[in-house]
Amino acid sequence: MLGLRVGAGMFAAAMDQDAPPTPAAGHPRPQLRRPFTSLDGPWRFAWDTPDRWTDEIVVPFAPETPASGIGGPQRSPTCWYERTFTAPALGDGERLLLHFGAVDREADVWVDGHHVVHHEGGYTPFRADVTDAIGGARGAGGEHVVRVRAHDDPADLAAPRGKQDWHDEPHKIWYPRTTGIWQSVWLEVAGAVRIDALHWRPDVPDWSLGLEARIGGGAGGDRELALHVTLTHGERLLAREVHHVDPASGEVRRCIGLVDGGIDDVREELMWSPDHPNLIDARLELRDGRDGRDGTLLDRVDSYTAMRSVRVERGRFALNERPLQLRLVLDQGYWPRSGMTPPSLEAIEHDVALTQALGFNGVRKHQKIEDPRFLRVADERGLLVWAELPSAYRFTERAADRLTRTWLEAVERDRSHPCVVAWVPVNESWGVPDLPRSARQRDLVAALFHLVRALDGDRPVVGNDGWELDDHGDLICVHDYAGAETIAARFAGARTLDEVLEQDRPGRRLLLLEGARRRGRPVVLSEFGGIAFTPQDAEDATWGYDRVRSAEDLADTYTSLLAAVHAAGDLAGFCYTQLTDTYQEANGLLTADREPKAPLDALAAATRGKR
Repeated sequence: MLGLRVGAGMFAAAMDQDAPPTPAAGHPRPQLRRPFTSLDGPWRFAWDTPDRWTDEIVVPFAPETPASGIGGPQRSPTCWYERTFTAPALGDGERLLLHFGAVDREADVWVDGHHVVHHEGGYTPFRADVTDAIGGARGAGGEHVVRVRAHDDPADLAAPRGKQDWHDEPHKIWYPRTTGIWQSVWLEVAGAVRIDALHWRPDVPDWSLGLEARIGGGAGGDRELALHVTLTHGERLLAREVHHVDPASGEVRRCIGLVDGGIDDVREELMWSPDHPNLIDARLELRDGRDGRDGTLLDRVDSYTAMRSVRVERGRFALNERPLQLRLVLDQGYWPRSGMTPPSLEAIEHDVALTQALGFNGVRKHQKIEDPRFLRVADERGLLVWAELPSAYRFTERAADRLTRTWLEAVERDRSHPCVVAWVPVNESWGVPDLPRSARQRDLVAALFHLVRALDGDRPVVGNDGWELDDHGDLICVHDYAGAETIAARFAGARTLDEVLEQDRPGRRLLLLEGARRRGRPVVLSEFGGIAFTPQDAEDATWGYDRVRSAEDLADTYTSLLAAVHAAGDLAGFCYTQLTDTYQEANGLLTADREPKAPLDALAAATRGKR
């Protein structure tokens, strides 16, 4: 039951000249796809020590969740996993790669007793080349054992935790812990020389796509390699180019011009937006030789990208050079039975469809680096995403190091997704609680801001989302959980936004730090609402910023609140708290089981500002 046989010839089949594209929807790494074999499913499991395997767990669900088959609170900071697999045949130069989507939070992996990788960081991917561990080609056809040790100390507040509680029981706005493997595990056969990383950068004014590819496994030296790139939209060929791989760096950095770019109608057919989420498919082939098509095929991957631009100007958020009102909802990304792990691809698609049916054009994925499959669905459906770094809750040098490394890995993974339109490195001064008095803490916020700007540069970056903002941030994001009358008076009254930012204290916090100025930056009401709906006869063990007792009251209160926000014409957008009930936090528009709490059409009309 715990063994797996990987089909021989997986890599050879992928190298077939007419091989169809590798499907993207359910792929654990949708923008760099080769055929893969999932290791999700039953594993042996034990808390604390692997001396005696006491349980069986369903990967990738965390042991705290019912879906894992374990359930209940964390019993030890350390847990162990083990399973067997049958290795495929490996040809000359072929390598077997073992991938982990995310393991919370320190992971060590052994294959056949050989330590193959150590990774720290509970929200980002890592991999190991396990070819030598299984004995290379000699290990083909034999059974092999993969073992994982995961360690997550709940008292370590200097680690990026997000919404995972450090108390024994969830309290206020924090949720049950996530220990160990919580995203997919998979095997992939690849060539020794292969495409290791791939990034896209659209340039709408130039009507071109920037391509950055990194070749691993022995590129460089005197060997000549060429990367063949084909871009299509449906049946239409957009570009076919061959690029020389720089032997010194093993990289390709090129700008690919698209055909028929000068006509507005043609451009509209290719542009990505919430109304028209057009994606461009890409196939990349790595070959021996500088130019022609006759070189030996070394690697092939499938990918996708899109043409769209994001920037801020004159107090507005602009998508494709046109102002767009942000209508976002705070999305915690938890499910009742599976915690932070989506229960299925269908569950992701259902969440995205419900979000759009509620009238929102985007989500702020709160305190969580989401499964790449969610980003793929958002890319396909045209849902905007604000990507956020999970917070630590103590300011130390170690916390700064961990946050920086997690941020680097998250941006590396997600910066080519069209749906990602903003980065949020810090939320509500979490982990930097003394910003008004501490220059070191302000420097950390500034460093995280500049780091993502250096790596990406094409999306707006928030500094500290909520309050206590300085000049490091492309957007001014305000959290205000007041009622409709106060929201209307504050943001739609006689005062200017600059005056509000200087004078008001939502949550008793400074909005701008001493010396900071708005400087024309767009202002977004990035958290508000939080209306909890519990029936009159229900126990009030749940939590929310406000409370109503009927579906009618929820619809009326939500409508009044959204009307006040829409009346504030100087706001660039908003983000309502929140999409779903999440454990004890019962302020979702949907229940934890994704049932609307009030008529969907009434909520959607209010979200869009229509009566």
